[in-house]
Amino acid sequence: MLTMYSTTWCGYCRRLKTLLDREGIAYTEVNIEEDPAAAEFVMSVNGGNQTVPTVRFPDGSTMTNPSLAQVKERLAEISAA
Repeated sequence: MLTMYSTTWCGYCRRLKTLLDREGIAYTEVNIEEDPAAAEFVMSVNGGNQTVPTVRFPDGSTMTNPSLAQVKERLAEISAA
């Protein structure tokens, strides 16, 4: 399952959540402002920045601020592997 790291005020996060919901793509949302370990993870994959949305895929790979098309493409690659 996808994990989306987000904040409550992030417009890009809200948009991606809406698109994922519409497509029926399951995800777990983690608010990095409420979870210090999640914030550390996001910084570890974004050069020290708390950039959201950061999406972690089932294989452990990540994307920062991906489009719905990028998420779907990555999920297809993972399921085909």
